[in-house]
Amino acid sequence: QVTLVESGGGLVQAGGSLRLSCVASGSIFSFKTMDLAWYREAPGKQRELVGYITTTDSTNYTDSVKGRFTISRNNAENTFYLQMNSLKPEDTAVYYCNTDIRNLAYWGQGTQVTVSS
Repeated sequence: QVTLVESGGGLVQAGGSLRLSCVASGSIFSFKTMDLAWYREAPGKQRELVGYITTTDSTNYTDSVKGRFTISRNNAENTFYLQMNSLKPEDTAVYYCNTDIRNLAYWGQGTQVTVSS
């Protein structure tokens, strides 16, 4: 089993920046072999994929955040990040980190990001 713990959410003004962190832990896992993703869920909307980073450090992002958000990973610290720049009010959501191991999904607890105008 893998446990994911998120941090870094908060309140920020439009145009500002925020960095989310997700730390993975567990007795049976290899962080280096994990594909890692960030999702978000706004009120009344379905959870959507924000982006992901692969074991080879390839990244991909949903169109609405391209050029503003960056995902990175630190395998030595079992941690990955979502750097959010030029934040917009529509980015307001609960953000979740995620990984899938043998087709089983693991989720962080969620961290609230609120962007004010």
